[in-house]
Amino acid sequence: MAQLPIIKAEVREAKGKGASRALRREARIPAIVYGNNTEEISISVDQKELQKEYLRGNFKSRVYEVEIGKDKIIVLPRDIQLHPVTDATLHADFQRVEKDTKVHVFIPVHFLNRDKSPGLKRGGVLSIIRREIELICRADSIPEFLELDLDGLKIGDSLHSHSVDYPEGVEPAITDRDFTIAAIVGKTVKEEEEESAEASEEGAEEGEEAEGGDAPAEEASS
Repeated sequence: MAQLPIIKAEVREAKGKGASRALRREARIPAIVYGNNTEEISISVDQKELQKEYLRGNFKSRVYEVEIGKDKIIVLPRDIQLHPVTDATLHADFQRVEKDTKVHVFIPVHFLNRDKSPGLKRGGVLSIIRREIELICRADSIPEFLELDLDGLKIGDSLHSHSVDYPEGVEPAITDRDFTIAAIVGKTVKEEEEESAEASEEGAEEGEEAEGGDAPAEEASS
């Protein structure tokens, strides 16, 4: 396994909401390390360091080395809790892994050669159904991203899971169907969808006006 990014941590003894709030006041974040048939460890990490790693993107598909004193544990981030208003990191869960541990991860899709797609040149639109694909692979073989080539695609063409050139030892988690990842659609389709949405909104507004309008003449005169 290549050199891994390091997250320095400290063991935390105190637990509970009060202890977690106290940690955050010190700019540290509570976290746990679990899995691999080993006892769970409660730790704390530097808030700025964790926030920086999270903002790099693909946080939950990147393997790290958690350093606790002289001990080093290879982990994969499994969950991160954010503040609902500020998006500041509040808590994190890390799973112990070995280099041959099979893991499920979501990997982003990059689209190549947009300028070589006849459909896009004619004014078509790339409709992306899945921006990430769930993969199963070894912890030491997690790809940074997957690539799909748009070269030659016309309006009406689509790309499916079988279109991806998966790295060796990497496979999609969904194998019972050839799911769609993206398609080239014409502007007319996009315009029809927008017009349909506008018509629905106008119909709803008219319905609200009728419901809240003046009473019928017979009722008004009685």
